[in-house]
Amino acid sequence: MITQPYRIYIERTDRQKNMARFYALAIERTLFGEICLRRRWGRIGTQGQELAHYFVNEKEAVALFLDLTRRKRNRGYSPTKRGSAPRH
Repeated sequence: MITQPYRIYIERTDRQKNMARFYALAIERTLFGEICLRRRWGRIGTQGQELAHYFVNEKEAVALFLDLTRRKRNRGYSPTKRGSAPRH
């Protein structure tokens, strides 16, 4: 069982560079009980791309979740004023 929900949606925009990107991360269980870290990214307003990582234990998934979040925050991504990500 996942001890707490891990989910984040962050954006990076710059009108001068015509940049409008999003990055979303979520840790969830699959139907088979595996722990999965899903990453979604792309231009705001599009479906974007998705990548899934599967783990044996939650600790490894959380470590990657925190590392990826830190890297994106260092590159200028931040939580949106609107709230959470739209569901696709």
